[in-house]
Amino acid sequence: MSLASKVTLGAACCVTAATIGYVHFKQNVDREKLHEGIIKDVERQQRRKAENLYILQKQADLTKQLRKEQTEQGNTAT
Repeated sequence: MSLASKVTLGAACCVTAATIGYVHFKQNVDREKLHEGIIKDVERQQRRKAENLYILQKQADLTKQLRKEQTEQGNTAT
C-alpha cells in the first residue's frame, strides 16, 4: 500500500471516529436537556398546585367571613 493511500485511510478513520464520538456526545447532551425539561415541568406543576391550594383556602376563608357577616346582619335585622 502506498503512503498516500495509508494517509487517506487514516484520515478517513479519524474523521469517522470523530463523527461517531460527536453524535454520541450530542445524544447525551440532548437526553440531559430533555430530562431537565421534565424536572422543570414537574416543579411547575407542583408550584401551580400549591398556588391553587392557597387560592382555594383563601376563598374558603372569605366564604366563612361572608357567611358570618350575613348571619350577624340577619340577627341585627330581626
